[in-house]
Amino acid sequence: MKKFVAFLSVVSLATFSWAGTAKEDSADRLQKSSEVLTQIANAPDKGIPEEVLGKAKCIAIVPHLVKGGFVFGGKHGRGVATCRTADGWSAPAFISVGGGSWGLQIGVEGVDLIMLIMNDKGMQQLLSSKFQVSGEGSAAAGPVGRHASAGTDWKLDTQMLTYSRSKGAFAGLTLEGAVIQQDADSTTAVYGRDVAFKNVLLGKVPTPEMAKPFVESVSKAANVAVAKEAADNEAKK
Repeated sequence: MKKFVAFLSVVSLATFSWAGTAKEDSADRLQKSSEVLTQIANAPDKGIPEEVLGKAKCIAIVPHLVKGGFVFGGKHGRGVATCRTADGWSAPAFISVGGGSWGLQIGVEGVDLIMLIMNDKGMQQLLSSKFQVSGEGSAAAGPVGRHASAGTDWKLDTQMLTYSRSKGAFAGLTLEGAVIQQDADSTTAVYGRDVAFKNVLLGKVPTPEMAKPFVESVSKAANVAVAKEAADNEAKK
């Protein structure tokens, strides 16, 4: 009996330790995602065009997708996503990205991945909690610079625009074959239970205190992008 009680104690401690570590990892991911988006928003000539960021329905960020090596097959990263709702941006949904035949070889450490969901069809894909990126018109490397070139077709049927950043260099990135799905471990660690991925992104789940700075950084970046685009359009008149 004593051995059984001791066993239960070890299991409980291990579970508590895991939950604490998972929550700390998730908090670190939220902070790094905020930093990535803020830095990109503050470098408009090298980052995401204002009209693209301002029109995105959802934003997903995976800080440090890889930590060395090259980006071909089987790579994995964890990030967070949030979508626009009637009341602002949703609480963060935790995601993982893996597999696929990556469209850009990167031989450096620390690659940040940014994914923008641009239309309702793309949003429905994300809400499914697991989908594979495939085909032209589904996802494409996003345009870079202060303004999207008039010759690009990002406004058409492209569901997702993807970007990568490594050591300050920012460029579009294709994610053909990559699988994006809910990170159940982080979800449970932050929300205390396995809440439905769709409910989080639709704004049906309150934003945890630890996630509010991330949501605020997304809201600020998107609002600034909309304001800058409006000012630029007014100046052209």
